[in-house]
Amino acid sequence: MPNLSDSDVATAAQALFQAELDNIPITPISETYPNADVDDAYRISQAVTTLKVAAGRVIKGHKIGLTSKAMRVLTSATEPDYGTMFDNWFIMEGSVIPRSTMNRPLVEVELAFVLKEPLQGPAITVADVIRATDFVLPSIEIVDTRQAGRGPNTLIDSISDAAACGLVILGANPTKLKDIDVRNVGATLSINGDIEESGMARAVMGNPINAVAWLANKLHEYGVTPQAGHVILSGSFIKAIPFKVGDNVEALFNGLGEVSFRAR
Repeated sequence: MPNLSDSDVATAAQALFQAELDNIPITPISETYPNADVDDAYRISQAVTTLKVAAGRVIKGHKIGLTSKAMRVLTSATEPDYGTMFDNWFIMEGSVIPRSTMNRPLVEVELAFVLKEPLQGPAITVADVIRATDFVLPSIEIVDTRQAGRGPNTLIDSISDAAACGLVILGANPTKLKDIDVRNVGATLSINGDIEESGMARAVMGNPINAVAWLANKLHEYGVTPQAGHVILSGSFIKAIPFKVGDNVEALFNGLGEVSFRAR
């Protein structure tokens, strides 16, 4: 049995939806609803999605979070989480992005899988993911939240709020999976020309393809199927890095090119 009533879920979803429209963060969900569990958090997230679609937003894919063991330990999670991504969150590479539109943004680097066919669970395997993927792109995710400060349960707050997805910058350099070993893709994140962090894609559940398979099977539990053309952010393989006004942020992926933006 869920801990939150349908009314509580609807109220929480409306608050998150309005917080994005107003650019005014709300009290963390886990503080307002201390009894909320993971299932409640996903119910809230789904309710936010329903509100956004009704308002004209278009679902463009999903992101996977908490793909590293360290992050799952930090949030007491037993598995990754996911969030739904919308059309207005995608920013052209090289763009200038107003820092004032964000709350507590951090940057991560990850591989984006673009599907050529639906990926419907259950029992999705690595082979299914490879078959359904059109190409992969280098990407930067700006992690952000519509909530003020940290609540007592960061996992509940993350799941409720689209797995803390803020904005997505995709590199325009598509690569077929057959042409690379995704496990061995490395990337460095630089701010104003100084390397801040680097990592290898194998840090994402041993292989980012594993993360995409996990997502498809998890989404099936909630009656959702990733569709052709959807973008799946497979999880960061570096720690999240903060940035400030005036910073030039660049991610360089070996063999896949670079992605950049500037904050103003």
